[in-house]
Amino acid sequence: MDGEKRKKVKPKIKKVKVSFLTIILVISYFIAYPQAVYEHISNSKIYDFLDELSNQKIISINSAIKPYTRLYIAQKLHEAENKIDQLNKRQQNELTFFLKDYNKELLPDKKFKKRLDLFYYKDSLFSCTINPIYGINIFTNENGHVYHRWEGAEAFGYLGKNIGMYASLRDNHESQPLERPAYLTLRTGAPYKSPADDGSVDYDEMRGGITYSNKWLTIGMIKDHFVWGNNYNGSNIFSGRTPSIPQIQFCFKPVKWLTLNYVHGWLASNIVDSAASYNYNSGSRIVYREKLLTANMITITPLKYLNISFGNSVIYSDMGTNIAYLMPFFFYNSIDHTYASANPIGNNSQMYFDISSRQIKGLHLFTSVFIDEISISNMWKPDKQSNFVSGKFGLNFSKINNFNFIAEYIATNPITYRHFIPTLTFQSDLYNLGHYLTDNSQEIFLSLKYKPIRGLNIQISYTNAEHGKEYPYTGTNNTGKGLPFLSTIEWKNEAIALNIDYQVINGGYLFAGYTLGKTSGNVQKYSPPLFRGKTNTISMGFNYGF
Repeated sequence: MDGEKRKKVKPKIKKVKVSFLTIILVISYFIAYPQAVYEHISNSKIYDFLDELSNQKIISINSAIKPYTRLYIAQKLHEAENKIDQLNKRQQNELTFFLKDYNKELLPDKKFKKRLDLFYYKDSLFSCTINPIYGINIFTNENGHVYHRWEGAEAFGYLGKNIGMYASLRDNHESQPLERPAYLTLRTGAPYKSPADDGSVDYDEMRGGITYSNKWLTIGMIKDHFVWGNNYNGSNIFSGRTPSIPQIQFCFKPVKWLTLNYVHGWLASNIVDSAASYNYNSGSRIVYREKLLTANMITITPLKYLNISFGNSVIYSDMGTNIAYLMPFFFYNSIDHTYASANPIGNNSQMYFDISSRQIKGLHLFTSVFIDEISISNMWKPDKQSNFVSGKFGLNFSKINNFNFIAEYIATNPITYRHFIPTLTFQSDLYNLGHYLTDNSQEIFLSLKYKPIRGLNIQISYTNAEHGKEYPYTGTNNTGKGLPFLSTIEWKNEAIALNIDYQVINGGYLFAGYTLGKTSGNVQKYSPPLFRGKTNTISMGFNYGF
């Protein structure tokens, strides 16, 4: 009887699916809408250039959400092209240089001065770009010599008016590990393979995805990094520092003053599910516990050059992919209460907001606040307060031609980002999703940049980072409450750095740097061997592609 019912239902479901797909295809055929391919956040120079133009009120951007799509970048460059008389000579040259790449998104044919590509094809239906990736970065100081080499290929393309596709594969080799989950460094986390006999390590990473977009909506199934929160030296909301995350991404922009961004991601828990793991022949199959992330960020633009963003997220597990967490506009902590009404330990939810103001020409003011847990009633009671909060404040001053000055300060209270259930920590592959210094820490970052000619960047920076005691946190007996901020300094890094890079061709860089650094405290745990103690580090290298 049940079998007969199922047979009757199946054709109806199939008809609904076909009808829905037909509607989408018909809409796509009759309306010319843009495609979406994301430009990776490691291509920092195009992001810096758009930020510079926005600070000078030549364009307006929402810099709280990255990465941008290539089309979005192209449109902003086109806006700047319409105001080219407001750009200085170096900026005009930068604009012309970047349009050699991003005009692919704007112009219907190949009749423009285009960058060098290994392969480029475009017709009325399909376009495709393929380029190699290769780079090397060499470090040397009193502690030794280390190099990081990477190679691979990347491709992106468009199908029709609405479909975008992209892929990037990089194989990495480090003569000595430069990233570990415990290391307090801005470097992106690495999913290392077993080390070789000489101590060197290898890892590879596949990024990319497929998207559907129209004038007001973008939906994508991708595996990539993302950054939420304004920053110039590491975000305290989502920093993009973990290995890339498979995710469903959603961006909804029905009007100019409102944008909703949403992510549902599948994280790597690194927690073994012993019940699901099993042995076979002479080996074993290790199965890991599920760990999922859902997050949204709503941006309101009440005035031009002023963006107010707020959102919430939750790390959840042990219930499969929950449809309630697939709702892009929900308050997820309330959903958690539904499932935890008979269980005092629910999932791990967070809230955050970000304010970015470029009202004054040449001055970008911003703040990002991440709230893991807050108690209003106990806020002013030192022995009971449990305000697990991180706050970042900063400015970028660029009123003088070709110069800009950046100042940032971040303070993160004890226990922020942490959770006592291993499958609910604010991590993926054991790397923190938030700020690289994790909890009970602070940092002052100062930077002066000079861009004398197109493609040349000279930066002097000062960093003072401190990390305090990592308190035990079990979630019971008031652990985590009333803990003092930085009562002791467990690790400290002071560094003065000079970095120079030059973009010779689109995607091709030469770079060199010198860093006078001093790390103290528990350097064995928090610092790579190369950067422990007082060091004078020289670095140099080149890369093509990202």
